[in-house]
Amino acid sequence: MTKDTEKQGELFILSGAFLWGLFPIITLLSYATLSPLVSLTGSALFAAVFFSIIITIQRRWGEFAQKNSYKDLFMATLITAIIFYLLTFFGLQHTTPGNVSIIALTEVFFSYLFFHVWQKDNIPKEHVAGALLMVLGAIFVLYPNVHTPRIGDLLILLAAAIAPFGNYFQRRARKSVSSQTIMLFRSVISGLFVLFLAMMVKAPFSTVDMQTSLIFLAINGTFMLGVSKIFWIEGIHRISVVKANALSALAPLITLLTAWAVLRIPPTLWQVLAFIPMFIGILLLGVKNKQEVLAPQENN
Repeated sequence: MTKDTEKQGELFILSGAFLWGLFPIITLLSYATLSPLVSLTGSALFAAVFFSIIITIQRRWGEFAQKNSYKDLFMATLITAIIFYLLTFFGLQHTTPGNVSIIALTEVFFSYLFFHVWQKDNIPKEHVAGALLMVLGAIFVLYPNVHTPRIGDLLILLAAAIAPFGNYFQRRARKSVSSQTIMLFRSVISGLFVLFLAMMVKAPFSTVDMQTSLIFLAINGTFMLGVSKIFWIEGIHRISVVKANALSALAPLITLLTAWAVLRIPPTLWQVLAFIPMFIGILLLGVKNKQEVLAPQENN
């Protein structure tokens, strides 16, 4: 991997983290008139339109003929675009944007387990310390509700735990097709699936409610599920997933500040306490082991 390639990957991840930091706020605003299922359906379909335009301009429709990528595309869609987003959208309904953004940082810990611990025996002491600090930060967020756990916090924690599996299949698919093709496939399949699910459970819906939240759905679909996801996939195509997650630590800070400014929800003491060890843990997990082989084998 060249230094220029690594810098490109870092820039992609940082830009995506800024946009993703706004995601909990925009989604929560859409909940004023829409249910989570309808909000996710609308956002996914807006993303599908966005990626259809991009692929048409770039003349990439031929990439769908790459049948060898379909298994990875389906697995990435199932894990990341359906299960992960369902957990996240429903989680947001039952907890605060700040908790969502901070608990989501545990994805770094789960990514470390998936890409490092389960694939090799040698574990640097810095990584062990970083992992423990990530767990400590999650405990700080969950502790205030330990006797009556918030279902939203637990859903976000579960979403963070399965995310590395989706990233694994996305990186494999990216070796055969572009990030735009991956995202169009994800958006169409997940949008149709969630639409069917919303119809099955008879989720509340009206044209007036949809029009009221249309701007939030358009922003979510175009920028959060659109542009930021391109940045993420392009980023993890150039740098390791663990390092990408470390750089994404910018997102919770954006969420906390925006929630304070827009929703008038100030950061709690527990959120601030949690952010400190988790940020340090992210830095420690980002320390490269001399024998690390993840980046070279995943970024060829």
